[in-house]
Amino acid sequence: MKDIRILYGEKLKDFRKKQGLSQEELGFKSSLHRTYISEVERGRRNISIVNIARIAKALGLPIRDFFE
Repeated sequence: MKDIRILYGEKLKDFRKKQGLSQEELGFKSSLHRTYISEVERGRRNISIVNIARIAKALGLPIRDFFE
């Protein structure tokens, strides 16, 4: 089974690309740095629930969509 950080990162990247956003644009919308978004997408960051909520809000998605 894949690490949850990798699974979350893959979902995040998919949702971001479907909305036509760059990592920088998503970073701006979520008040997070572009490099942080990049590291999360690659599964290299252990993202906090607070930042999961920020990203979900920035994408206009419920948090649960990232874990289905």
